[in-house]
Amino acid sequence: MAREFRLSRRSIMAGSAAVGAGLFMPAIARAAPTVIRWGDLLPANHPQVRMLERIAAEVKDKTGGRLEIQTFPGGQLGTGKDMMEAVGSGALTATTDGAAALGAFLPQLSVIEAPYLWRDAAHMAKLGATPLFKQMNEQLVAKRGMRMLAVTYYGKRHITTGSKAVKSAADMAGFKLRVPPVDTFRAMAEAWGAKATPIAFNELYLALSQGAVDGQENPLPTIASAKLNEVQKYLVLTGHIITPRLVIFNEDFLKTLAAADRAALDAAIAAAVAWQDKELAGQEASLVDTLKAGGMTVIEPDMDSFRKPVLAQVPPKFEEKWGKGVFDGLLAL
Repeated sequence: MAREFRLSRRSIMAGSAAVGAGLFMPAIARAAPTVIRWGDLLPANHPQVRMLERIAAEVKDKTGGRLEIQTFPGGQLGTGKDMMEAVGSGALTATTDGAAALGAFLPQLSVIEAPYLWRDAAHMAKLGATPLFKQMNEQLVAKRGMRMLAVTYYGKRHITTGSKAVKSAADMAGFKLRVPPVDTFRAMAEAWGAKATPIAFNELYLALSQGAVDGQENPLPTIASAKLNEVQKYLVLTGHIITPRLVIFNEDFLKTLAAADRAALDAAIAAAVAWQDKELAGQEASLVDTLKAGGMTVIEPDMDSFRKPVLAQVPPKFEEKWGKGVFDGLLAL
């Protein structure tokens, strides 16, 4: 039941002095914040999702609550492709995903998640300052309405298997390897002789537990946070891809922000990315021992047997898509 208020002569007189300015204050106080809906495939305990929470807290503080970030981890809003399409249309404000996956919307972008391209995280970090990256960003804005605001480190990718001890690429013949639903990953798996099997990340644990695939490949923090070690016996330290993950925003939304709020958003992202990259690298340094102690058998394979067929087949196959000399140019940074 609505409350009833009785206004006395005294209360009216007491409030009359504030009428000029105070009349408008309730409307200001009730102004709703601008909500940023940010989706991610990764589980809530992954450093990347914790990065989003840090961004949300800083943005709220620095904008006085004018911006509010709501996070949706664990594939709550669909597959990676679903969320990127939603960001492009404006139905979702932001998402975080891999470069190869974003390549479905701008094909040449997949080069920055090519196998055996980056030597280490420091090498990959040079990407953001290159004219090539700036050019691809503007093309992504023009063609798809999305802008990349940051490049994050996602880690070195390694293979896990359920029952087969893989010691060289020869052991991958006929192996059903789950890969993300992107063409460069399929080509890499096929170069090893494996049967590339695209499965959405939020369906991966179940697929492994049911034997729908023989194994998968991901960075150590992803393997641990998604508890894939519960349904995989062997960890094969191939280190075949150093993955950049990208912070992706709807461009039309960014244009609506006041300069101060945009600056606060950019600063919060930069600070949280630096934290996430350090946190993730720290986890990588200890997770091999942690996963081993938890029951996984760790294998150090014949690295050349994995590297050579991929470098012989994948860059030439995708040169037309990536641009002539682009892979070699990034390799030489």
